[in-house]
Amino acid sequence: MTVPTHESPPAPAAPSDHRSRALLLDLDGVLLDTRPVMRKAWQRVQEFHGVALPFRDYERHLGREFGDIMQRLGLTDTEAVRQTYEAESVATAHLAEEFAGIVETLHAFVAADWRLGVVTSKHVDRAAPLLARLGCPFATIRTPAGAGRTKPAPDPLLLALVDLGVDPASAVYVGDMAVDQESAARAGVPYVHAAWGYGQPTAPDPETAASPKELLSLLLPAKQLVEGSTV
Repeated sequence: MTVPTHESPPAPAAPSDHRSRALLLDLDGVLLDTRPVMRKAWQRVQEFHGVALPFRDYERHLGREFGDIMQRLGLTDTEAVRQTYEAESVATAHLAEEFAGIVETLHAFVAADWRLGVVTSKHVDRAAPLLARLGCPFATIRTPAGAGRTKPAPDPLLLALVDLGVDPASAVYVGDMAVDQESAARAGVPYVHAAWGYGQPTAPDPETAASPKELLSLLLPAKQLVEGSTV
């Protein structure tokens, strides 16, 4: 699967119009259950760097960029810890599993002419192999790079929409952590909370989907479901 990322500019999107719709999704806890991978990677960090903090402390900050999490946990040797964490994440990536119904749901949105994008705080070296397993036509993938702001800033979502040529009001972001909800609010993008993920929504209460399949009934008209989906 070949997908454009922020590091290789996407093909020019069609001109933005009111009919264009975009579905943007977080990766961890929304597309794939990567908790076993993250747990293994954190165990390796504990072993190699003498970190006593339990995985639950790391997990509490999921959705933020790794360096941001390290700062919040009070860890100073960020780059060394990052290298250990990322190497173990790549080695154990096979432990990740797609959530039931997610691939069928994504294809249903594609059939209904929605443009798909991923906005994640996972760096591209770890994100790309996981996303390739899904076999879905993501038109853009936004991951942290350089000095740009990451979630909960609105920048990654807005840049993804520039890639897709879609207005914020014509998009939906599906996430599972408070930083996802905040990023969407700051970008002016409607938000749906993935209740099958890892976190809880915050006030004001957002629209919530209990499963990937429920996204269809929330966002696609019944006619499109009948014509474009086999879910």
